Amino acid sequence: MLFNSYEFLLAFLPLTFFGFFALARLSHAVAAAWLCLASLVFYSWWHPVHVLLLLGSITFNFLVGSAISTAHNTGQALHARRLLWFGVVADLALLGYFKYANFLVDSAAMALDGGWHIAQIALPLGISFFTFTQIAFLVDAFRGEVKERNPIHYGLFVTWFPHLIAGPVLHHKEMMPQFAAPATYRFSRENVAVGGTMFIMGLFKKVVLADGVAVFVAPVFAGADSGVPPGVIEAWCGALAYTLQLYFDFSGYSDMAIGLSRMFGVRLPLNFDSPYKAASIIDFWRRWHMTLSRFLRDYLYIALGGNRRGPLRRYMNLLATMVLGGLWHGAGWTFVAWGTLHGLYLCVNNGWRALRAHVTARPAGHAERLAGTAVTFLAVVVAWVFFRAADFDAAWRMLDAMRGHGAVLVPTSWPGAWQLTALLQKLGVAAVQGPPPSAFDPAGHAPFWIAGLLAAVWCLPNTQQVMAAFRPALETARAGALAWRPSRAHAICAGCALAFALLHLNRVSEFLYFQF
Repeated sequence: MLFNSYEFLLAFLPLTFFGFFALARLSHAVAAAWLCLASLVFYSWWHPVHVLLLLGSITFNFLVGSAISTAHNTGQALHARRLLWFGVVADLALLGYFKYANFLVDSAAMALDGGWHIAQIALPLGISFFTFTQIAFLVDAFRGEVKERNPIHYGLFVTWFPHLIAGPVLHHKEMMPQFAAPATYRFSRENVAVGGTMFIMGLFKKVVLADGVAVFVAPVFAGADSGVPPGVIEAWCGALAYTLQLYFDFSGYSDMAIGLSRMFGVRLPLNFDSPYKAASIIDFWRRWHMTLSRFLRDYLYIALGGNRRGPLRRYMNLLATMVLGGLWHGAGWTFVAWGTLHGLYLCVNNGWRALRAHVTARPAGHAERLAGTAVTFLAVVVAWVFFRAADFDAAWRMLDAMRGHGAVLVPTSWPGAWQLTALLQKLGVAAVQGPPPSAFDPAGHAPFWIAGLLAAVWCLPNTQQVMAAFRPALETARAGALAWRPSRAHAICAGCALAFALLHLNRVSEFLYFQF
């Protein structure tokens, strides 16, 4: 079930919401069980049989985690460690089978010129998210950080429908106390107003902005995938359009997840914080998919040794972490390349910071931060090409075009096409006019979409900054302009945004992060 669907908006959400607060008057345990059941129904909407897999994973990890906690509390450190390894290996084996078995067999067959093949394995939705969530639970149980072991609350912690499919990756210590708190089970107008406004803002980002700019992405990458080299402008428009589609798609989902959860009185962690405003790639990963970055840092990078064993080992750990992070996003070599690129970016960024610290203690000025933002954004766009392309050949076709290989084709449908062509020719660029070699942007709207969305990305505050006074998430966001408050004017604006978004639900599409 999609957040941006009529069945969710008109049936599932109101039934779940009113049922929860009605049952909460009778029993908090029954109300929590109702939310857990509703979350399972939400998950089963795609493929009911995968609910059995989810329930099996929950039961297994709850029992192993409880056993680890008992062993830790009774001083059986070796037994606790063995249980931890057993649980983590079992979780990774489950994830590996469903997500990577086909990839590994096909890669081995290609490398060794073998004829091996196995039937396509259907990927259960959200398996990466609920697996990582539960691995973190097992590790925290081993560290003695698990304080509550209520099975209903644990089941709700894993299945909680706002986060189940595409994150954020949750920590039990953030969520379990909230499911146990009496305040969660009391209806709050503020929660509904704050959460509902955030949900509407996220829905607008998804169905109007992300899906709106998506129409300029598929033709370009489809052409590159089929062997048709795009023109320079076409390639840049396709790459930038995808960069913005992914941004507003994931930002919209994150807003909707936080908003939905807040309507029920539960705060989720922030997962998206204007990453394209980042002045470095280090800063980018503090802003993009923040809970995944936190998981990779706490449970992989630090476990590998972090920065405790010298600069060389630190860079190796960074690279290994990002390569595995890329593989987490998808079972394909292009995702490995994307992760490797970001690992190299992080190594260069850390090396630059160390070198700069030896030269000067002066903090970066405005010009340096602006240059850093531009370089970071360009590096991210290049990496997204590998993330989106079907294979390496398609990615290289896109990158060859983006670096100016061949003539610059200015689409005749664009306003001012001949003036732009003349200007490029005066600058010494081989520019010609003509129709694009694919169905890309026949009406010439792509530049306006891209320019408008880039202006929004760089100049406007993000959702949590607008809502900062009401602390919509666990973290306290930086206050920004256009601050929201419960007023008639803001209610009218939200109503108009909701109406405009509902008019676009005829082109419902899945969130991009559903495939990961």
